[in-house]
Formats: sequence, C-alpha cells, structure tokens
Amino acid sequence: MKKIFAFALTAAVASSAFAQAFPSKPITLVVPFAAGGPTDLVARQLAEALRKPLGGANVVVENAAGAGGTIGATKVARATPDGHTLLVWHIGMAATAGLYRKLQYKPLEDFEYLGMINDVPMTLLGSPKLPANTYRDFENYIRANGGKLNLAHAGLGSASHLCGLMWQSAVKLDKSMTTIAYRGTGPAMNDLIGGQVDVMCDQTTNTTAQIEAGRVKAFAVTTAKPLSNHKLLKDYPSLQEMGLKGFNLTIWHAMYAPKGTPADVQKKLNDALQVALKDPEFIKKQEALGAIVVNDKRVTQAGHKEFVAAEITKLKGVIEAAGQFAD
Repeated sequence: MKKIFAFALTAAVASSAFAQAFPSKPITLVVPFAAGGPTDLVARQLAEALRKPLGGANVVVENAAGAGGTIGATKVARATPDGHTLLVWHIGMAATAGLYRKLQYKPLEDFEYLGMINDVPMTLLGSPKLPANTYRDFENYIRANGGKLNLAHAGLGSASHLCGLMWQSAVKLDKSMTTIAYRGTGPAMNDLIGGQVDVMCDQTTNTTAQIEAGRVKAFAVTTAKPLSNHKLLKDYPSLQEMGLKGFNLTIWHAMYAPKGTPADVQKKLNDALQVALKDPEFIKKQEALGAIVVNDKRVTQAGHKEFVAAEITKLKGVIEAAGQFAD
C-alpha cells in the first residue's frame, strides 16, 4: 500500500511539475484545411491572442488539409498528449461523426475539449434572377418549383451543404432541389451570382460583401434570433422567426487537445483561451470576419463538450435522413 501511495504521489508531483513547465516548446494549432480560408484566419488570430496568456509562448499554425478535415483531426488525435499539438476546427468536428462511417477517431472520446472560440452566422441566399424579395415569397417559390431548381454547396459535409440539407428538411419540400457540389464556396458563389445555380446557404464571412453589392439576394439568417447588431443583416429575419422551430445553425470554431493531455495542462490552455476571447483586438478582428466571439458556458471544457455532443446528434439525424455520406 505504501508503495502504491508513493508511486501515486510521485506521479502527481511529476504531473504538477510538467504543467508548471508548460509550454516548454512551440505550440502548434493544427488547422484541417488549406491556408487562407475562414478557419485558418480564425486560428491565426487566436494564435496571436494566446501568446500573452501563455507567457509569451510561440504559437504557430500548421495546415493539414484533406478528407473534409479528418486528416488534420486524425493527426491531432494521434499526437503526443502534452498540450503542444492542438486542433482548431469548426462544425466539422460534429458533422463528420455522421458523414463518415469509418472515421479514424471518435470525436467524443479521442480528444480533450478545451473550449469554444466563436460562432459564424449563415445566410440563406438566392440568385439575383429569382422572382422573390422576401423570405416568405422565397419559400413559396421554392415549394412550387423545388424539383426544377439547384442548390449549390461547397462540398459534401461542408457547412453550406449541411445548411441546405437542414433547411430543405425543415420546410418539408415535396420535391427537393438538385444539389450541386463545388470545390469550395468561391466557385459556388460565382455561379450563384451568374444565375447558373439558384440557391445557396453560406457563412457571413463569404456572403456579406456580395449581399451589400447587390450581387445576390439574401432572405434570412440561420441563427436562432435576428442579427440585431449586424450593420447589414440586422433587417433580415431568422429562420426560426419565420416558423422553422428550433432552426439554429452557425459555423462555430473550437480548440481541442489529444486524449490524455494532463488535466493541469488542459486547465492552463482553457485559462489562456478564456483570456484570449476577452482580448479587445481579437474581438475586433473576429467581428471583421463576421464572427461572434463566444462568451457563454461553452468556453468551459464541460460546456464545450456538451454542446458538441448535442450538435453531433442534431447533424446525424439530418445526414441520415438525407442518406448522403462521405464513405
């Protein structure tokens, strides 16, 4: 018994010493997408905001793109659990649980949840050629012509894809629109502007400039409530407000560590994240991207995991109902 106690005490002291020394080398934020995209920008802004609360540590971003984000996520799941390799990912952490039936990791089991970062609202858009100017007219037009229309998205499992699936399911169309997958939101948006496709749902970081310029028509936002503080979108209704009960979809981002990362290190990282999320410069940069910095219980580790578990359940139901899987 004495030997067991001594071993436990030694382990506890070693763990505490490790946490005190953390970070002992650069911290890498793995982004599972190519450089330059919205998630990459969020991670790079976060890296800068984390340096000070982590004692001036060097925080760098590494892009590990491919397979809908699962390559980067797998890399982190298999990394040494010492807190120096972390994952910054969006709603894909929840979506891939339903999209991929042979994932290399288990989203709720193979990571330590460190806290949410932001919410990025989405907008429901139409081609400028659509004969509708309000959400109600838009919905009625889709109901009458759904089988003849096209819905663009940025690829299987993308947020724009999930949003389109959720909206069609919520309005219970008799005839679904034909979905057209693109390699990213850029080419999809170009075809929406040109009228080659009819409908698209995408995040405000990609849509605000197009709406403001009048290149596309906006009909609603996907948040639970209207975006009353948004200079451009404040006058557009939320889908929930328009009768789609419970509809609430944002592209949220969050931070994760490999399973088994010491609890003291997790706490240091969560503490640093909470400080970063209150940094005025970080908040300003996020608002410029159209993002809303999280300031509720989801910034805690437990609140973060609880939220993602609920998102997995919600998105699995939508994906299974549509029968659209990545493998």
